Amino acid sequence: MGKENSQQLRQLIAQQAARMMAEDGISDFAYAKKKAGRQIVGMTDNDVLPSNAEIEDELKLYNALFLSDEQPENLYKLRKSALFTMQLLEKFNPHLTGAVLDGTAGLRADTHIHLFADSLKDIEMFLLNQDIPFETNEKSHRVMNDGKRDKKGDGRKKVPGFLLEMTTGVIKLSVFEVDEIRVATKRLADGSNARRANIGEVMVLLQDCDFTQNTVT
Repeated sequence: MGKENSQQLRQLIAQQAARMMAEDGISDFAYAKKKAGRQIVGMTDNDVLPSNAEIEDELKLYNALFLSDEQPENLYKLRKSALFTMQLLEKFNPHLTGAVLDGTAGLRADTHIHLFADSLKDIEMFLLNQDIPFETNEKSHRVMNDGKRDKKGDGRKKVPGFLLEMTTGVIKLSVFEVDEIRVATKRLADGSNARRANIGEVMVLLQDCDFTQNTVT
């Protein structure tokens, strides 16, 4: 395959993966690119699969071109729901992260919140006492310089958590130890340090939004 044709395929796959992430709620870059590769060329050859960063660029473009009305309004709702959840869980030092924070969240995107607590059981009991339905889960995070890597030593750390079903979609809570607030997780798109925002910072995001309480509920 020629270099030009290969590049065109990479772009087509990136565009298709971005569309699925924007419209279908897919948040896993690897899954999106492999599914897009199968749809377009019937294969998942790594030589033609785009990078996560390429997909993220196409995702931003797709949101701007095709979801210029829906995506900002939906993002506001997701952030508002995240703030409500964070305020409810304030005692566990909640921090918003991921696509809902950085603004690339699709229409059915999950919301990711990091909690920092001495005991996973404390959070579980809190949710039970508040009559909040949840499911338990475990998520693998790419981390930086934490000294507690998995056996393979690949910089990944499995973190316990909870899934909450909200009217705006799924909120995924990852529970870290208290002192791990100093340990940065990595963005899937480019491997850089992922941003985290506390309650006050999320409130500022909402205040800066073009939507008002009267137009978005």
